[in-house]
Amino acid sequence: MAVRRHGCGSGARAVCALAVVGVMAAASGCSGGGGGAVADEQGGSGSLDAVRRAAAVLAATASGTGTAAVTGSDPAGAGAGTAEVRTSMETAAGGTRVTIRGRGVYDFRTGTGRLTVVLPRDAAGADEHLPITELLAPGALYMKNRGAGVPAGKWVRVDTTALADGNLVTGGATDPMAAAELLLGARRVTYVGRTELAGAPVRHYRGTADLALAARRAGPGSRGALAAAAKGFSTDEVPFDAYLDDQGRLRKVRHRFDFTGEGPAVEVVSTTLLFGFGVPVSVRLPDGGDIYTGRIRER
Repeated sequence: MAVRRHGCGSGARAVCALAVVGVMAAASGCSGGGGGAVADEQGGSGSLDAVRRAAAVLAATASGTGTAAVTGSDPAGAGAGTAEVRTSMETAAGGTRVTIRGRGVYDFRTGTGRLTVVLPRDAAGADEHLPITELLAPGALYMKNRGAGVPAGKWVRVDTTALADGNLVTGGATDPMAAAELLLGARRVTYVGRTELAGAPVRHYRGTADLALAARRAGPGSRGALAAAAKGFSTDEVPFDAYLDDQGRLRKVRHRFDFTGEGPAVEVVSTTLLFGFGVPVSVRLPDGGDIYTGRIRER
């Protein structure tokens, strides 16, 4: 399934064009309501409905307290609302494969979260790079330790609704709410079977999501970013694998974005893992004086 940017000369340049904030550019070496138990696990319309409900289940206010370990399942009756998050974004082009990893927390009720994103060694042109702190908010991405001429301790703010990919890949991690609400655009879903994920029984679904449809169905927090992505890609279809637990909560989702053009194809695989539902989340956005507004150096 090819996802193409309009006007890109090659797959590599496509990823660079998306990476206006530099995270993916550094890694690739470029320059420049509610829910319940999942029904009808044998597939059909029940599978489609279960996948499309995943975002609403995550945003539901937790009915219980307590946090499950990553190696265990949550207490019976616990809702979602918030979660701990692990992310990975893998790029593959011309035989080179690079992975960016992140970890943090996210509040699906407010659409805010905090991630620490770690670039692999040498990905930023040096032996090591400081972890990038990212704050996620509706329509915005804030980054600290951005590098490229940004003063130490200053934040960079990016309007995600102005990004051609809606921040699905730009920040080196897909916003967890956008990752879940992209499933609102699911059109074809196949039930793969039951399996276990980090000690929790889950149902595995595979399908394709339509970006434009997801944008129309998404909540206000993700709608603008997904709409931008729907316009920025020349095809709306995004393949995915989704894993839901017995409460209908999304435990893991993997999206595949293929950038093709005149040069070698570039594949970006974004994976979001959710656990520890009900964890306390507090995100304080930077004050205006802490946001860097100067020129960001090209790499």
